[in-house]
Amino acid sequence: MGKTLQKGDLIPDVSLKDQEGNLIDLPSLVGERALVVYFYPKDDTPGCTAEACGFRDRYDDFADMGADIVGISSDTVGSHKKFADKYELNFLLLSDSHGQAEKEFGVPRNLMGLFPGRVTYVFDKNGKLVYSFNSTMKATRHIDEAMEALKV
Repeated sequence: MGKTLQKGDLIPDVSLKDQEGNLIDLPSLVGERALVVYFYPKDDTPGCTAEACGFRDRYDDFADMGADIVGISSDTVGSHKKFADKYELNFLLLSDSHGQAEKEFGVPRNLMGLFPGRVTYVFDKNGKLVYSFNSTMKATRHIDEAMEALKV
């Protein structure tokens, strides 16, 4: 695993496929708007669904604050597509099936290293990390934490 991102670090230069199969370069998503990037363990599980639906339901609030949202997990593009369609998710889901982004962001693993962690990162419009929040158990709290970080 790479080092954990620290406040002031630039968004890692990672390219991943979204739920439609398009290759997305993370640094290309910053410049005009802030970016909330959240890592979650698995599509369509109770905590991850609550978190994704929470971001979906507050999407307009984030947009009003000048931020876009991106969810990342190790699930496949196809899994992301089903998950996004089922819950009408209105933001990008990126497939990190090889763990590249997890490593570059320094996302810690949970349960003896078996499962990816749940970490939210907030980058300013210049691509610099302004806040990160790590909590496996409080999935929906990530939405409030990200919202507070954008108010600063």
